[in-house]
Amino acid sequence: MPLSRRRFAQAALPLLLSLACATPWAATAGEAAEATICNLYCDGRDPALSPGDRQPVSTTVHSRQITLHLDDADAMGWASIENGAPGDEVWLDRSFDAGRSWPGGSKLGDTTVPAGNRGWRTLMFNVDDWANRGVGLLRACGKAGDRPEIACTAWARVTWNAGDRRTAAATALMGFYNQGTGLFDTSGWWNSANALTALIQNIKVSGMGSYTYAIANTYDRNINAARGQFRNDYIDDTGWWGLAWIAAYDQTKDQRYLNTAKIDADYMASFWDGTCGGGVWWSEAKTYKNAISNSLYIHLNAALHNRLAGDTLYLQRAKQGWAWFKATGMINGENLVNDGINLSTCKNNGDTVWTYNQGVLIGALTELYRATGDKNHKAMAKRIANASTTTPLLHDANGILREPCESNGCGGDGPSFKGAHVRGLAALNALLAKRPYSAYLKRQADSAYAKDRNPQDAYGLHFAGPLDSIDAARQHSALDLMNAAPLP
Repeated sequence: MPLSRRRFAQAALPLLLSLACATPWAATAGEAAEATICNLYCDGRDPALSPGDRQPVSTTVHSRQITLHLDDADAMGWASIENGAPGDEVWLDRSFDAGRSWPGGSKLGDTTVPAGNRGWRTLMFNVDDWANRGVGLLRACGKAGDRPEIACTAWARVTWNAGDRRTAAATALMGFYNQGTGLFDTSGWWNSANALTALIQNIKVSGMGSYTYAIANTYDRNINAARGQFRNDYIDDTGWWGLAWIAAYDQTKDQRYLNTAKIDADYMASFWDGTCGGGVWWSEAKTYKNAISNSLYIHLNAALHNRLAGDTLYLQRAKQGWAWFKATGMINGENLVNDGINLSTCKNNGDTVWTYNQGVLIGALTELYRATGDKNHKAMAKRIANASTTTPLLHDANGILREPCESNGCGGDGPSFKGAHVRGLAALNALLAKRPYSAYLKRQADSAYAKDRNPQDAYGLHFAGPLDSIDAARQHSALDLMNAAPLP
């Protein structure tokens, strides 16, 4: 739908380490500003005990070099200042929300260069807080004596839970996860459904289950939100959450997730009526029938049929939904899906070709093929996939996927679209023996990884680059892409 309709190298420091071994260390007020965290080891560990020293980022202030050091084996880090003078200050900041804030002003290990030295370093501090499921980042900061200017490195993290580009993207996504709300900060309600779906798919494809806890936490904290059972006044939102709980059921086999998906599908079905011969409405206001709501309806019902022994109801709904969709002409002559129908003509309104309208229908038809074995469904999914992976409407001159709204930032909703698109394309690709879309998906992933990523493996809107800004919607789309593409 139109966006306006939505709300919302290993190196050593022998001098510094020898000083660390020889000099007692006293805690400072900065160290006490944040509670001590204990993982493999507790905060305040001697860097001399570190088995490794990777230095991903550094900066300078008044000729002083400030460096962040990471111990990837123990998931800890420390800061150093060099080429300085006695009285120079150095510390760490630690953030659990992707670098947007740092508790108590951080200043972990805040210390000064002692007399007779030109360099110094902090003690080691944990990057993550495993007991409280906090996914963290560190940066090194410092200043020259009494001069007011402070310099900090970029944020960085250890390779823990980031062994390849898929798991690194998942860990960066979890930097946006809010334990208290069970949702992903910086994005909306339906975007969080997509983020959770991408996270679950990452568990499946990577085998890294570190963030499985987010499934139950999200469910428990939001089961009674809005109209309950993840229903609200936007019918497509309910469909997104229904599919998230299908994914959760597949991963965990917890029956409550499947039950919620059934309730969501039934809620969507209550918005099917005779206007224009069928189809579900986009919202309770009943002002628009569009591609995304109906593609989600087909997909969710077909998925339920494929998981419920003896079902006929959900299969009938999925088949009826597809028959109606096809009859509207929302799939245009170029095998691309426009946004919706004109209620006065009950036909394709010719509105924008968004990426997600392609991918969600591809995924729906793939699921419907699994339900029926009807090769026509697979053939149609392939036609849409072939069109959507080659059209200049959705790609730049180098063939990199681009949303039509990218020139204006895509608002709060559009950054999620490409993730849904590549997710559907990946489902079809997995169904086909020759994996015909693997090269396409890898080209997109290679581009995003090289051109649209910061040092913390957070991604922006433009798979072709440059990096614009980061948020959970942008990040889940990149995670969907990394999940879908073959590893390099």
